[in-house]
Amino acid sequence: MKGFLINFLKKKKRVLLYAFLSLCLILLVVLSVFDMLLRYYNFEKKIKVFPFALSQTKYPVFKLSITPDISARAIIIMDNESKTVLFSKNPTLLFSMASTTKIMTALVALDYYKNKDILTVKTEKVEGVNVGFKVGEKLNFENILYAMLLPSGNDAALVLAQNYKGGENAFVAKMNDKARNLYLRNTHFADPIGLDDSQDYTTPIDLARLASAALRNEKFAKIVATKTMEITDITRENKYLLTNLNKLLGVQGVNGIKTGYTTEAGQVLVTSKIETDSDNKKHNLIIVVMGSLDRFWDTSRLLYQISGNINYLSIHP
Repeated sequence: MKGFLINFLKKKKRVLLYAFLSLCLILLVVLSVFDMLLRYYNFEKKIKVFPFALSQTKYPVFKLSITPDISARAIIIMDNESKTVLFSKNPTLLFSMASTTKIMTALVALDYYKNKDILTVKTEKVEGVNVGFKVGEKLNFENILYAMLLPSGNDAALVLAQNYKGGENAFVAKMNDKARNLYLRNTHFADPIGLDDSQDYTTPIDLARLASAALRNEKFAKIVATKTMEITDITRENKYLLTNLNKLLGVQGVNGIKTGYTTEAGQVLVTSKIETDSDNKKHNLIIVVMGSLDRFWDTSRLLYQISGNINYLSIHP
């Protein structure tokens, strides 16, 4: 009798366990179905609220695949509107960014200064390229910005950082804060110029995204599309003729944006190009080459291979 009772209880426990597991499985299926219906409802709701959300943007695809035989260790070709990457080589590899650092320097400065703000030169004869400013000289913010972005003046970049509230360290901290806000997870800045190769680093895809963010600023876009500019200090006694280092500016639709070079980084070039589709609508492409032996030759080869080689497709809901 005792053995029978024990066997009965064991069987009952197994039955209860099976019932419990079955109930959990049913509950899981119900929750999955409910989640799927909820997602579908939300998607339908979005389509109704934004009926043209999918059809507004055209997505680019190459007509013929490209096979660039160039020296650059890393390449990104990205459509600025849709953020579609059409071609990449080592897109997430870390590289020193050299003077393309100044793209972020410009963005932080544009957030902080007004055009007519007067900035004072505090350091002269900075390492690398100099416009030639003298200590104590005063220039308005816009002129300093041109001096940094056209000839890539390191002294101009330092003027922007040293006149910032809290000085250069606070300015660099703001650069890194803005990188986080732009979701540039693999980007770090140690100075406003790009001289610290071990601490100024990014990836090609992050650099393309930074360029995309910068081009949304109309003033930035206008400056990097400028070939030459003469600026003066506030006394108008000291004049500086600035020439853009980007040799491709105006070639095959190129309208920006920034060069860079150090011995460790090699040659770097971030390029903005306007491409026209079959409907005569203009599209903006961003091209990044890093670790190049000849940035202008490499980029010109890419421009040749992509020009007229892109279809822009609409996705309709």
